[in-house]
Amino acid sequence: MYGFSSGVGVVSTNGQGPIRVGPAKDRENQLKPGAFAMAQFAFADPQRVIAEDTSHSSGEQRYFCFGAVGGGVLTVRFTYRQGVIRIFGAGYWRRGKQLYERENQIHS
Repeated sequence: MYGFSSGVGVVSTNGQGPIRVGPAKDRENQLKPGAFAMAQFAFADPQRVIAEDTSHSSGEQRYFCFGAVGGGVLTVRFTYRQGVIRIFGAGYWRRGKQLYERENQIHS
């Protein structure tokens, strides 16, 4: 377990699989620019960190992806469903940036 929150542990630094956003969520997000539209790019960061969200994983396992996007570190909340990454949230979180920097031994 790492100090990001009581429910987060780093799983790996390699996220694999296709990324999918549900059709309704995709239409909603196309109307508003921001972090959610950029979420897929966090997975492309070769230094990304994948962490398990044990506090919100009661029905299905959920994860965080911390990756460098657009000059910051984006935190993406996601799960795997039928072999596909399902994104359900994204934002630039200060604590996500701290974990990313610690795991990659970056000193800011």
